[in-house]
Amino acid sequence: MCVDTEFVIHDTRGMKNVTVTLDERTALWARVEAAKRDISLSAFLREMLERAQAAQESYPGAMQRYQSRQPVALKSAGRYPSREELHDRLR
Repeated sequence: MCVDTEFVIHDTRGMKNVTVTLDERTALWARVEAAKRDISLSAFLREMLERAQAAQESYPGAMQRYQSRQPVALKSAGRYPSREELHDRLR
């Protein structure tokens, strides 16, 4: 029998406990994904929510940068650019 004697400090300041209700299929998937990453289900859910929050918060800045770009005329020299030219321009 092997006993894990590693000391772990849990810093819960500023953390809130929540209860999450999941269907059995989703709960199993989440537990498996957490195990693959060798983290707790709680840490896995926290990371997923933090990524979703960061993505949501970065969207307005990305939209503002896109909308601040100057328009580019597609038709130049009397013709529209080819598909390849369009993709090269965006790289």
